[in-house]
Amino acid sequence: MYSEKVMDHFTNPRNVGEIPDADAVGEVGNAKCGDIMKIYMKIEDGIIVDTKFQTFGCASAIATSSMATELIKGKSVEEALELSNKAVVEALDGLPPAKVHCSVLAEEAVKAAIVDYYKKIGKDTTELEKQCNGCCASCSAHEHEHATHEE
Repeated sequence: MYSEKVMDHFTNPRNVGEIPDADAVGEVGNAKCGDIMKIYMKIEDGIIVDTKFQTFGCASAIATSSMATELIKGKSVEEALELSNKAVVEALDGLPPAKVHCSVLAEEAVKAAIVDYYKKIGKDTTELEKQCNGCCASCSAHEHEHATHEE
């Protein structure tokens, strides 16, 4: 059912916690399943030098949050924006189809944090927010359902 990597990231999650002086914070939730993810980033010269997460949810939600932080740490903000739920799933050696929505939440939490960062530095986020697929706090003005991207 779950790959060894999913179980490893669930039982030994990386980068758990909070960054009190974070440069970027993104929080997303899916009302249908109850998962909530919050990702913090410390950014220096456009590079994500530290990232942590707090997730309330199932094993897949915790594992995808953990993997997402591992995939973006040390990357530029622009590279982190390219993180896809598919990349998170592949890095975990797959997820059951009913749990793919957790990888979407991880992707959206990262993007919500970057929107937060861009707003703090005065960068226009209009186009980025139009690409939003879910229910992140940074685009709460939008009315839309959470997309599951289950292919």
